[in-house]
Amino acid sequence: MIAAQQQPAASIDAKNLVDLFHQRVAASSSKVAGQYKTPEGWKDFTWTEMAARVRKIANGLIARGIGAGDRVGIFAATRMEWCLADLAINAAGAITVPIYASNTAEECQFILENSGARAIFVDGDVGEKGADGRLTRILNAQTKLPSLKDVIVFDGNKIPAGKTVAVLADVEAEGEKYGAANPNAYDQRVAGVQTDEAACFIYTSGTTGNPKGVVLTHRAWVYEAKCVADVHLMEPNEKVLLFLPMAHSFGKVIAAAWLGLGYVTVFCDNVDRLSEFLAEGKPTVLPAVPRVFEKVYSGVIQKALATPGFKGKLAAWAFKEFDAYAQARKSGQDYSSLGLSIGKKLVFSKVAQTLRERMGGNIRLCVSGSAPLASKIAYFFEMTGITILEGYGLTETAAGTTVNLPGRNRIGTVGNVFPGSELKIASDGEILIKGPGVMKEYFGNAEATKAAFTDDGWFMTGDIGEIDKDGFLRITDRKKDLIKTSGGKYIAPQNLENALKTTQIISQVMIHGDRRKYVSALVTINEDVAKKLLAEKGVNGLSYADMGKRAEVHEEIQKAFDALNATLPSYETIKKFRVLEQDLTLESGDLTPTLKVKRKVVTTKYMKQIDSMYDEPMD
Repeated sequence: MIAAQQQPAASIDAKNLVDLFHQRVAASSSKVAGQYKTPEGWKDFTWTEMAARVRKIANGLIARGIGAGDRVGIFAATRMEWCLADLAINAAGAITVPIYASNTAEECQFILENSGARAIFVDGDVGEKGADGRLTRILNAQTKLPSLKDVIVFDGNKIPAGKTVAVLADVEAEGEKYGAANPNAYDQRVAGVQTDEAACFIYTSGTTGNPKGVVLTHRAWVYEAKCVADVHLMEPNEKVLLFLPMAHSFGKVIAAAWLGLGYVTVFCDNVDRLSEFLAEGKPTVLPAVPRVFEKVYSGVIQKALATPGFKGKLAAWAFKEFDAYAQARKSGQDYSSLGLSIGKKLVFSKVAQTLRERMGGNIRLCVSGSAPLASKIAYFFEMTGITILEGYGLTETAAGTTVNLPGRNRIGTVGNVFPGSELKIASDGEILIKGPGVMKEYFGNAEATKAAFTDDGWFMTGDIGEIDKDGFLRITDRKKDLIKTSGGKYIAPQNLENALKTTQIISQVMIHGDRRKYVSALVTINEDVAKKLLAEKGVNGLSYADMGKRAEVHEEIQKAFDALNATLPSYETIKKFRVLEQDLTLESGDLTPTLKVKRKVVTTKYMKQIDSMYDEPMD
C-alpha cells in the first residue's frame, strides 16, 4: 500500500451540533444569520430569532412525545425551516432522517419504514413537474406506516382539502406553552445528547437496490464544521448561497459550517431559479455540483458564439485558443500565444464581467463536490477570475474529506486531506479513509457495515485514485464503474464523459463497453444548441426527438468524439454512439438528486439502444 497522508487534528470544542449552534448564537446573537425570499421580497433573520424558534419547535416535539433516539424525517426543499427543524430534532435528543425532495412515495415509505421514523416535517404539497405533491406522497405512505404518528407541515396554507395534519406554527405555539410549564426540559434534552450519538441517518441514492441508512454522528458534523474553519475554506464574513439538497451530505456540510463560522446563508428553494437568487442574493461563495458549472460554461459559450459578425468570429477564435490552453494545462504544460493574449483582453474580460454580474457581482469562489468536475471547466472559470475549489468525500465520510484551498488550488485534483483524517491508496488503487467524519454504521445492516471496512478499520470508498508528492488526491474513477472490455482492457468512463460534456452540442453522455468488444456511448443533446445549428441550415420547428435524428446533429456530435478519440489509445476510443429521444432528467429517474447519471438505471432502460451498437458491423 502507498503511504498514508495525515495532517494534525483540528480542535473540536462542541459536544454536539446543538451545542455548536448555541455557541454561535452567544457569539453572534443579533447578527443576521440568513436570508430567504418571500412573495413580498427578501427577509433577514438573526441568530437570536433562529434560536427562539428552534427552542419552540424542539419543545413542541417533546410535548408531542418525541423521545431521545427517536427518528424524525424532513421531506422538503432547501429552506430556512429545514435547518430549524433539523436543529430542533437534535435538540430534542432525536435523530434527523432527511429525504430528497424528489423522492417518490415508495422511496419515502422505504426510508421511513427502515428508519422507524416517529414523525416527519414536510414543506407543503408541492410536486415536481407533474408529480404528486410532497405532502400527498407522505400521506399516501403513512397509511402503510403505523409508527409514523405525526406529519408537520411548514406551510399551513398548502394542505390538501380534507386532510388533517399539524402546522409548524401550531407546533411552535405548543412548544412555547410546554416550555413555559417545563422551563428545563429543552436544556436537559440538549445536555443528554452525546458526541458519538447519531445526529442523522442519510440514505444513499439506492441506484443498485434499496438505499442504506448512513449513521452519522454529532462528532462527524462538528468535525466537518471545524475543519472548514481551520483550513480557511470559507470565512466568517462570507455570504453563502445554499441550494444543495439537505438530504445530501454536501448540503449538510455547508449547514454545519454555517454554525461554526457564522456566515450569512442565502436560502434558495428551487434550483431552476438559481440565476435569480444569485443575482439578487449577491453571495460571495457558491457551493454547487458540477452540473451547475457545466450549464454555466455551456450557456456562456453558446451566447458568445451566437454573436453576429466580427464579434462572433473573434469569440470562436478566442475559445479555440482557450481549448489549446486548457489541453496544455491538463497535460502539465504551459501555454501562451498572441491569440490567447488577445482573446483574454477582448473576449474573456467581457465574459468575466458578464459572468460576475449574473452571479451577483460579489462572487469570490465556488466549491464543487458530489461528482468529478472537468478540468476544462475549472480552467475556464479561472480565466474569468472565479476560482472553483474541488473537494471530495462520500455520504459515509460526512462529505468533506479532501479539498483544494484558496491559494493552494491544483486543478484536476480534489486537494489535500482534511486535518485529523487519514488517506491512503490500497494495492488495487482504491482510496481508503479513516477519521472523525467516517460513518458509525449502516443502520440495521451489520453485514453491509462490515463489508464497507477493511479488517484494520479503513473505510473502503469504492473510488480509484492516486496521491501526488504534495499530498493532492486525484480521483480516476469509481472502482465499480470501471469498464473491462472483452479484450481485457480497463477503461475509466468518467474521464471520457467529463471531456465530452464540455462540448456544446452534448448535454449528457454515458460511456458503455463493459465486457463488450469496443467502447460506445449514449448521448443526449443540448436542445438550444441543436436548434441554432439546424436553424442555420434552414431547418426549424423540430421536436427534441426529431432534432436528435438529424444528420447535421450527428455530424456535430461525431466531431466531438473524433477530437477526443485522437487523444486516446485505440482500445479506449469510442466507436459508436446513439442519441436518445429525450434528455436524462431527475424527474424521469435517470439522475440522482445531485444530477449524476444513474448508470445501472440508464443501462437497463436503454439496453436496446446499447445492444444495437454491437449488433451492427463496424464501419
